[in-house]
Amino acid sequence: MPAPLRDHPLARGRLAERANDWLGTAWEKGWLKRPVLEADTLWSIAARPFGARAQDAEIGGRRPEDVADFRERLERLCVAIETEANLNALGRAMAHGQLVRVIRNRLALGALWTDRPQLLATPLARPIIVIGHMRSGTTRIHKLLAADPAHTFTRYCDAYHPVPQSFGANRAKSAIDLAMLGALNPWLQTIHPMAAGDVEEELAWISAALHHSIYESQWHIPSYSAFSEARCAQAIYREYARLLRTDAAHRGNGDRPRVMKVPAFSEDLSTLLGQFPDTRVVISERCREAVLRSAVSLVANQMGMQSDTSDLDRITAQWRHKLDLREARIEQALATWDGPVARLQFDALNADWEREIRRIYGEFGLRLSDQALTAMRALMATSESGQHHAHSEQLKRFAAQG
Repeated sequence: MPAPLRDHPLARGRLAERANDWLGTAWEKGWLKRPVLEADTLWSIAARPFGARAQDAEIGGRRPEDVADFRERLERLCVAIETEANLNALGRAMAHGQLVRVIRNRLALGALWTDRPQLLATPLARPIIVIGHMRSGTTRIHKLLAADPAHTFTRYCDAYHPVPQSFGANRAKSAIDLAMLGALNPWLQTIHPMAAGDVEEELAWISAALHHSIYESQWHIPSYSAFSEARCAQAIYREYARLLRTDAAHRGNGDRPRVMKVPAFSEDLSTLLGQFPDTRVVISERCREAVLRSAVSLVANQMGMQSDTSDLDRITAQWRHKLDLREARIEQALATWDGPVARLQFDALNADWEREIRRIYGEFGLRLSDQALTAMRALMATSESGQHHAHSEQLKRFAAQG
């Protein structure tokens, strides 16, 4: 079924409106309890399945400073949500569900690392990291490089359900998640196409350590964004590395270079390069105003569903700041790093993606096999009819509206 017309960046789907109204009524009449967004309460709910093991699970495999960092971030994030985000009923329910899942996954991973500490010593091949602004072409570059059978990648199901499970349980859960999200947000797949077993960025892995990026794209939480932007990100990327090694061990692909991508890597590039000093970096570049328009559309789509007071001017100002911050931090990090860097222009990739990919492989000294080219061509052929083209039409419509 085609998505309905998205006539404004802050438009909501019909089911989201109904769910929001129903939840508000259910809380008002006492049919359901209004979710509490307080750090200790969320922790208590998430820890129940672990019983007496919860304390050990919190610290399993982690440094004391990493444990303390997560607790402080959780406290500050909850305060920012309550005092700044002005969530509607649906947004409040979604925030509660997300944070309980993050805590529960964190405890489950700590329990796993307590029982199987060898996972954290899994050797990794030299990675390739794609850096660049959200909406600058990073997803296309990521997927093209990941299509090479000589490389590996993170799947959506493992990004959002990172605790290894048997019999494809993570994939099934992710398919259900995406179906539910798609029902609430009919434009989700046009803005960022996703499937349970497909290539996915590792945004969920840094969000699992409460990096601000996924949360500030859904909720107005300026105090938390400012706190997290200014805070050392070492604890987040140590957790990221633990997740990466665990996933590589579970999938048996640690011997192949993993192609990794999160736009928020730009904010922490110095820390990321310190964690993976042998990496190769691809930087995606695109006209700043085009990036801004697309980013604002994505964020407005998320925020508009979860708050009745979302403001486009405020969102635009926020993302102008993000572009400035990320550009400054990329240049700062690269100024003191002598590893391999390749730059790729959005327009050049559009004009002749194969030429640009060959150039990148040449600069990195990689072999571009016939198998890799065949897989990349198939990917690009499929993308010609992809749902993401509808987002371009939405952007044109918004621009015409002024």
